[in-house]
Amino acid sequence: MTPVLQALPIAAPVAGWAAHALFLARRLHTARTDPLTGLMGRAAFTRRSLRAIRHPHAAVLLLDLDEFKAINDEYGHAAGDAVLAAVGQRLASWSAMWHGFATRLGGDEFAAVARLAPDVDLHVEMLHVLWARLVEPVETGAAVLYPRVSIGVCAAHHRPGAGLPELQRGADEAMYRAKRLGHRWQPAMTQDVYATVNGRRIGRPGTGRPATPARKGDR
Repeated sequence: MTPVLQALPIAAPVAGWAAHALFLARRLHTARTDPLTGLMGRAAFTRRSLRAIRHPHAAVLLLDLDEFKAINDEYGHAAGDAVLAAVGQRLASWSAMWHGFATRLGGDEFAAVARLAPDVDLHVEMLHVLWARLVEPVETGAAVLYPRVSIGVCAAHHRPGAGLPELQRGADEAMYRAKRLGHRWQPAMTQDVYATVNGRRIGRPGTGRPATPARKGDR
C-alpha cells in the first residue's frame, strides 16, 4: 500500500473536523455581527465600550437617520438597506480613525465610541468631517439617495466619572435635541448647566435632559 493510501483514513477525519470548525467559526462570527452592515453586535459593542470609556478622551456617539421611513416607502427596502449599510461602514471607518468602533443598535440607529484628541475641535469634527461623510450620496440601484443624520455626542468630560449607561443617555438626549432643533449634531450638556434657545429652555439643571420630551421622526 502506498503512503498516500495509508494516510487517507487519517486525512479524511482531520479534513472533516477542520471544515466543521470553520463552519462553527463562521456561524459564531455571523451571530456576533450585524448581517446588514457587518458591524459588531450590541453585546460585543457593550463589552468593548465598558473598557473603552475608561480613557479620559473617550466619547460616546448615537446616530439616527432622519425620515428613513420615507426611503423605504418610496424606493423599497432594498434601497433602505443600501443606505443603512453605507452609513454603517462610513461610521465604522470614521471611528477607526479615532481608535474606536461602531454598532447598529437596530432599525436606523447606530452607536459608536471614539477616542477624540483633547485639542480636537468637536464642532468641526462632527459637522464637517463625520456628518459630511455620512450624508454623501448612496447609489442604491433604484436611485441615488442622500441620507440625513442626527448625531448626539457625550464626551467623558461632559459626565466626569460616568459609566456607560449615563454616557449613552447623554448622547441620546443630545441626539434628540439636535433632531428637535433642526441641527445636525449636538453635544451633551454638562450636568450642572442648562441652555436656552430663542428663550426656550432645552434642559434642566442637574440632568442635562430635554425640558420637553422629543418625538422621534418617522421610521
